[in-house]
Amino acid sequence: MSNHFHCVLRTRPDVVETWSDEEVARRWWQLFPQRRNEDGSAADPTETDLRSIYGDKEVLAERRKRLSSVSWFMRCTSEVIARLANAEDQCTGRFWEGRLKSTVLDSEEAIAACMAYVDLNPIRAGIADSLESSDFTSVQDRVGDVKSSEEVETADAKDVRVEHGQQAGWLSPIALEPQRKKVRDRSTNRRVSNHGCLPMTLAEYLQLVDWTGRQLHSGKRGYIKSAVPPLLERLGTTIDIWLHVVKKFERRQHIQTATPATCHAVFMNTGPAQTA
Repeated sequence: MSNHFHCVLRTRPDVVETWSDEEVARRWWQLFPQRRNEDGSAADPTETDLRSIYGDKEVLAERRKRLSSVSWFMRCTSEVIARLANAEDQCTGRFWEGRLKSTVLDSEEAIAACMAYVDLNPIRAGIADSLESSDFTSVQDRVGDVKSSEEVETADAKDVRVEHGQQAGWLSPIALEPQRKKVRDRSTNRRVSNHGCLPMTLAEYLQLVDWTGRQLHSGKRGYIKSAVPPLLERLGTTIDIWLHVVKKFERRQHIQTATPATCHAVFMNTGPAQTA
């Protein structure tokens, strides 16, 4: 958005623990390189560079911990945005108004409601009128990959194009487990895991978000599709409760757990001080 951003994050310290010492060092170097190329990107580390990180066991343990830390993720993300904004405005000083706010998402209902809330932000703010035109949202990237897969003939290729697409391939998949083994087993360096986050398919999630946007957006007349109520029942909620939760999500400190959590996620919200 113009003056804040939202992230829905899932931490995977269990995956970080499986990385070799060299892998931890290499990933840390990519974030905080001691040498850079002319274009500002991280220079390729030498063995000496990597050894300076993994050679000290205490330092290495701390780096490993930080690579699965939500706070460090937000610190790195916010710093990059602040530097870019200050360079663009030709100014210095503090960019962000305050510390981030976070909410633990401890149920499938909470995760789905938070994702829908974030994806519908541009529509509810009146700066977009469709999922496809909602710039800088995950749902726009997901829809883009779905459309790009229409030109592919085989089912396997379509699934790979959607689940590992050019636009949304870095995001967590929607379905807990992709149906096709080829899609589940496909390796990627753009995300840590192919494990999804909701008990529904991508198509069902897009339908749910589209339907929810029609109900909450005052400029459109809402209607209820017959396929939506079963999705809400699967999440252990009702239409009225679902719409209330999504509409008021940012004001809620906790959402009552309705179903066993499939993953632990955190909703992050922060905004800058420079813009209104």
